[in-house]
Amino acid sequence: MQTNTSKQVTGTVAERQPGRILITGGAGFIGSNFVRYWCDRYPQDRVVVLDALTYAGNLANLADLESHPEFRFVRADICDRSLVDDLLRSEEINTVAHLAAESHVDRSILGPEAFVQTNLVGTFTLLEAFRQRWQSRGQPTDWRFLHVSTDEVYGSLSPTDPAFSETTPYAPNSPYSASKAGSDHLVRSYFHTYGMPTLITNCSNNYGPYHFPEKLIPLLCINILLGKPLPIYGDGQNIRDWLFVEDHCSALDCVIQQAQPGETYNIGGNNEVSNLDLVDLLCDLMDEIAPDLPTRPARQLITFVKDRPGHDRRYAIDARKIQADLGWSPAVTLPEGLRRTVEWYVTHPDWWQPLLTRNQLPEPITA
Repeated sequence: MQTNTSKQVTGTVAERQPGRILITGGAGFIGSNFVRYWCDRYPQDRVVVLDALTYAGNLANLADLESHPEFRFVRADICDRSLVDDLLRSEEINTVAHLAAESHVDRSILGPEAFVQTNLVGTFTLLEAFRQRWQSRGQPTDWRFLHVSTDEVYGSLSPTDPAFSETTPYAPNSPYSASKAGSDHLVRSYFHTYGMPTLITNCSNNYGPYHFPEKLIPLLCINILLGKPLPIYGDGQNIRDWLFVEDHCSALDCVIQQAQPGETYNIGGNNEVSNLDLVDLLCDLMDEIAPDLPTRPARQLITFVKDRPGHDRRYAIDARKIQADLGWSPAVTLPEGLRRTVEWYVTHPDWWQPLLTRNQLPEPITA
C-alpha cells in the first residue's frame, strides 16, 4: 500500500503556452476524467473530444463541460480518415491523447472483430493522419502523440514474479490485450521509422467515478445498491494493481509535458489486491456509507461463478521509471480512492440507472 504522496507536473500553467489537444475516447471512463482534468488545469487550451459513443461512451460524462468556452465534442469514428484529417487541420491540433479503445476482455472473447478494428485500425488511422499533418507543418518538435495502453499486453504473472516493467516482453492472452499490444507496436514503429513524437503509457486497472458498470468495481457498487448477486470469477484470487483514475490523469499530464518522444512509461497505483479482498473492502464501505441497502451485510451477496477463458492470474506494475524520470507517483491510497468511488455511486443513481435500462450489460461481468 502506498503512502499519500504529491502529484508533480513541472512548470506552472502561467509559464505554458496554450495548446490544442485532441482527446479520443473522451466520453468514456478514463477519457472523460482526463478531459475534465485537462480543462481544469489548462482552461486556456482548446480541447476537442472525438468519440463514437459506442456502448461505453456517454455524453452524460461530459455534461458539466458544455459551457466551457474552449471545449468541443465531435461524434465520429477514429477510423474515419477524412474526418480525422479535417479535424486535425481545422482545429490546428498539436497534441493527441489517444484513449479510444474497445477495452473489456469478456467482450473481446465474444466479439474480437470490433477490438481489431478500433484498437488496431483506429490507431493506425490516427497515426497516419497525425504523421502527415506533422510533416506538412515542418515536423514541430513540441507536438506529441500519446497512446494510452494497458498492462494486459504483458500477459500474466505468478504470485512470485516481479512486477511488469517497461522491458517486460509482450505476451497478450486475450483478443483485447493482443489488439492493444499490436497498437503499441504500431505507435513505437512511427517513432523509429518517421521520428514522429510518440509516447506510450501502460496503466494498471483504473477505478473511480463515471466507470461503465460492466467492470468489477462499478458493477459491485451498483449490484450492492440493488441487492443483486456479486459475481466473482473462479476462486476470487486473481490479483490486480488498482490505480485511482485521477492519479492516472495526472500521470498522463506528466508524460505529455515532460517525457522525451519515443518513451514508454508504466503507470500503476502500487495497490495489489485479490478480487475477493477487493470485494470485501467494497462491501464494508457500502455497509458503512449507503443508508438503505436491501441486503446487510453486503458480503452475503457474493456469488462465485465459472472462470472466464484465459483469465490472467496476476497483474502488477513497476512504476519506478516514471517516478525517477518525471517525478510522478500516485497520490490517492486505495482506501481513500475506494471510499470516494463508493460515495460517488451512492450519490449518483441518476448517472448509472439509465445505463441499466439499455440492456447492454452482459451477465456476469467482472474484472
